[in-house]
Amino acid sequence: MATKKAATKAKKPEFKVNDHVVYPTHGVGKIVAIEKQEISGMTLELIVITFDKDKMTLRVPITKTKQLGMRRLSSPQKMKTALGTLKGRARVKRTMWSRRAQEYEAKINSGDPVSIAEVVRDLHRSEDQPDQSYSERQIYESALDRLAREVAAVEKIDEDAATQKLQTLLKDAA
Repeated sequence: MATKKAATKAKKPEFKVNDHVVYPTHGVGKIVAIEKQEISGMTLELIVITFDKDKMTLRVPITKTKQLGMRRLSSPQKMKTALGTLKGRARVKRTMWSRRAQEYEAKINSGDPVSIAEVVRDLHRSEDQPDQSYSERQIYESALDRLAREVAAVEKIDEDAATQKLQTLLKDAA
C-alpha cells in the first residue's frame, strides 16, 4: 500500500514551461515559468502564465489548478466536436435577454470549447438577419475570440487564420 501512495505522489507534473493552457475565465495562455514564492510565511509553487493578447500575467498556485478549472489545450478530437457545433442550427431561447446573457457569459467562462462554440453559433448573424444589440455583439465577439485563440493554439495557426476559419464555418452553415 505504501508503494502505491509513493507512486501517486511522484507523478510527473501536469503542466510544464512553454505549454499552452486554458484558464477558464481568461482563455489560452502560455506557461512561462514555474516558481517558488514565499507568501505570508508559506512557500508556494506557482505557475506563471502570460496572456499576450490581454497583456496580462497570472500566477496560479499548483495546488489550485484543478479547483480553478485550468486545463491543457483541447485535443484535436474535442476541437473537431466544437467546430461541428458551429454547423448546427442556432438555439435561441425566448427568455429575457439579461437571463440569456448571463447563461452565455457562464458558458464562455467555463472554458469548454463546445459550450463556447454554442454561444458563437447562437449569436452569429448573417448579412440577411437583423442587427445585434451592442451587448449581443460584445458577447459574440468575446466568444469568437476565445474559441479562435484555442483553435489557433491547437492547430498551430495564427489567431486571424483561426477566426477566418470559424467565420467560414458559420457562413457555410447559414
